[in-house]
Amino acid sequence: QVQLVESGGGLVQAGGSLRLSCAASGRTLSRYVMGWFRQAPGKEREFVAAITWSGYSTYYADSVKGRFTSSSDNAKNTVSLQMNTLKPEDTAVYYCAAGRGGSSRERYDYWGQGTQVTVSS
Repeated sequence: QVQLVESGGGLVQAGGSLRLSCAASGRTLSRYVMGWFRQAPGKEREFVAAITWSGYSTYYADSVKGRFTSSSDNAKNTVSLQMNTLKPEDTAVYYCAAGRGGSSRERYDYWGQGTQVTVSS
């Protein structure tokens, strides 16, 4: 069993930055790939980024590539998502997830409760 708790969401103006964190607990965390997803009102939950606990492998959705960076801290069992040059269309609830990796929601078994990110224009 894996527990995930996100933090760091908030309200920011367009062009600003936010850093999300996901604290993970549970056994054998290293076997999971950590993903970030987001869901805007009226839309489906979409993939944002994924990272292995080693930090050596990361990949991003095209919509955030070059603006968002994911990192991992094994000592603290925490993964982070640094979001720069935010746009109003980045407004969504952001979720941390643990699973087999990839961009499909179905490949992730554990989810956090989500944290709201709102970008004003």
